[in-house]
Amino acid sequence: MIEVEKKFILNEQDKERLTKNADFLNERVFTDIYYDTEIFSLTSNDKWLRSREGKFELKLPLHEGTDRLADQYDELEDEQKIRESLNLSPNGSVADDLAKAGYFPFCTCKTTRKKYKKEPFIIDLDIVNFHDFIYNIGEVELMVKEKSEIESAIEKIMNFAKSQNLTIAPVRGKIIEYLKRVKPNHYQALVQANVVKDF
Repeated sequence: MIEVEKKFILNEQDKERLTKNADFLNERVFTDIYYDTEIFSLTSNDKWLRSREGKFELKLPLHEGTDRLADQYDELEDEQKIRESLNLSPNGSVADDLAKAGYFPFCTCKTTRKKYKKEPFIIDLDIVNFHDFIYNIGEVELMVKEKSEIESAIEKIMNFAKSQNLTIAPVRGKIIEYLKRVKPNHYQALVQANVVKDF
C-alpha cells in the first residue's frame, strides 16, 4: 500500500471540527527510534528507517523534491524487504546488522496518537515528546494501491482540508522539526539535498 498524507498544525477548534462525526478508532502510545549513518545516507535521500516498539519499518519516497502538496511513501514492514533495500545480510538480528553497516539511532521520540476515521480518510492527532520539547501535529491520510491513484488522493485530501477550514501551509513533520531544533547540521544536510524546504 502507498501512504498519501498531509500534515497540519491544528488548534483546538480545528481538532473539534476534524473529529466531529468521525469514528474514534483508538489511542496508543509508542516509541520510535530513527536510524541513519554519519553521512545521512538514508535521510538525505528522503528514506526513513525506524524501529517502532521493536519492529523495523522503512519509508521510501514516491514524490520528488520539496514542491509537493502532500507526502507519498511506500512503507516496507517486511524484514526481508528492508534488509534487501539496505543491502543487509539475510539473517541475524536486524539491529546488529544495522550497527555493523554503520547505522545508528539519531532520534528517539514517544508519541501519543489518537486515530479517527472520517470516510475515507484516516486522521491522526499526535502529541510527540522529544524530551527536549513537545510537538503537536495532525495528519490526514489516504492509503492507495497504485501510483496512478496518488494525484487523485492528494486532490481528495486537499478538498477535505478546505472543507474542514484547515490552514493549508507548509508544515514540518515531527522528525524534521526535531532536527531543525536539536540537530541543525543534519537538518541543513536535508535542506541541501532538497529533501526539506527551509521555512
